[in-house]
Amino acid sequence: MVTVREPVLHTVPIAELRPTQITVGMREVHAKQKSWQQQDAKKKAEFLGRHMIPVIRGPKDRLYVLDHHHLSLALHNEGVENVLVSAVVDLRMLSKEEFWVYLDNRAWVHPYDDSGRRRDFDDIPKKISTLKDDPFRSVAGELRRMGGFAKDTTPFSEFLWADFMRRRISRSLAEDDFEKAMKQAMKLAKSEEASYLPGWCGPHVDHHVNHG
Repeated sequence: MVTVREPVLHTVPIAELRPTQITVGMREVHAKQKSWQQQDAKKKAEFLGRHMIPVIRGPKDRLYVLDHHHLSLALHNEGVENVLVSAVVDLRMLSKEEFWVYLDNRAWVHPYDDSGRRRDFDDIPKKISTLKDDPFRSVAGELRRMGGFAKDTTPFSEFLWADFMRRRISRSLAEDDFEKAMKQAMKLAKSEEASYLPGWCGPHVDHHVNHG
């Protein structure tokens, strides 16, 4: 594996970037769009100069997004054509099959659909603009912002939280009454049930109380 020592910075069209996941939380994407709309031209230019999208160089010299899928889609929706990317790893020498297996083993790809089911690598969208909405990914993103769990370095930790919530909150509630879904989510996040998840910060119950 060739790790790029000096970040290779160059602008590329968002339309050419390829996702490494199937879903995003659209509420999160829209929130990013809203904050973008509130910036003036100078601030927008500064933002684009400061935010690099980390990518992996893959077979056929295609660029695969490692992080910031939500931001990439938000910028695309707002008509931004080009973004700065930083090539983190060069895997151009691998075949397509080897490439996906390698990413999978590094937890650099998340081929799960909006029902939380694992799919084939071929089901991963070829364009940022065709990422699908998973309402529970929005629940997890909002939960983290509200302090329901701590940001964790575990890859795709928000997807793990999304999956936990998916099994306990109805999808229609997450889609139709987000506020109510969030109240349930916050309660669940603090429960012992969620204690195995990355970044859990619920109350620790000491079961070994010494009654002396």
